[in-house]
Amino acid sequence: MIELWFVIIAFLWTGYFVLEGFDFGVGMLAPLVSRNPGEQRQSLQTIGPVWDGNEVWLITAVGAMFAAFPAWYAGVFSSFYLPVTLVLVGLIVRGVGLEWRGKVNDPRWCDLGIVVGSALPAFLWGAVFADLLFDSVPAALLGGAFSLAVCALHGAVFLALKTTGPVRRRARVVALAASGVAVPVAVAALSGLGTFPALAAMAALAAATALIWRRREGWAFAATAGAIVLSTLAVFMELRLRPFPGLTLAEAASGPYTLTMLSWIGLIALPFVLVYQGWTYWVFRKRVRVEGTLLTHG
Repeated sequence: MIELWFVIIAFLWTGYFVLEGFDFGVGMLAPLVSRNPGEQRQSLQTIGPVWDGNEVWLITAVGAMFAAFPAWYAGVFSSFYLPVTLVLVGLIVRGVGLEWRGKVNDPRWCDLGIVVGSALPAFLWGAVFADLLFDSVPAALLGGAFSLAVCALHGAVFLALKTTGPVRRRARVVALAASGVAVPVAVAALSGLGTFPALAAMAALAAATALIWRRREGWAFAATAGAIVLSTLAVFMELRLRPFPGLTLAEAASGPYTLTMLSWIGLIALPFVLVYQGWTYWVFRKRVRVEGTLLTHG
């Protein structure tokens, strides 16, 4: 049960980083690839139907940690109280910006909030997990730079995949520029892990660069998503051995009864969450187009 729930938590964090990764990237890059209010709306509409659903993965991951590994949860979220608080502030500011920008006369402050509220969590989550592994400020800064760069690349590729016209063309250019930063930063950040998933993540980012150059946005998005999955796998392989300084996985876990009850709850609830999210992405699978003053998925 202990190993099973560790795998479930790793899966939930992985889903969060893959899905919120492109959310963060789009939020950071929308002003850069947009030249007028219509293009800004087009860019943000790519994540409009899904961003709040993607945040459910974070709530579920943290809730699972609290229930299955309370000592691990307490150690992590008390030791990293300030950065986690800043993450929450960023998410709140971003959510307000996304919800209110269409309801105010001047949306510039909303757009600024979206940029800051996307960049802050993208950097801080990488810094937190890097510091958790290496207990070093330079490692935390490098981890934050890695997650920020990869989210920017992931979001740029998603924009190229989901838009048309000038926004799509600019997104490809930005994606190529972002890959020029993400690949060397990934080499520096992941080389310290030295595991196969870490090496494979570097290769996936290099492949994404080549695919962007060939204008294969769908495959490029799969490559950046794969890089995030592999990077998260490499991190959790290390955390399995030492989830927190001075704490083993068995010591951090709840009792057998609690884990059994959680398993039954997860068995019932998780499939519904996955089916609902899959349905949402299927409904809004088409590119966002500008038709006059209207935005359409088609």
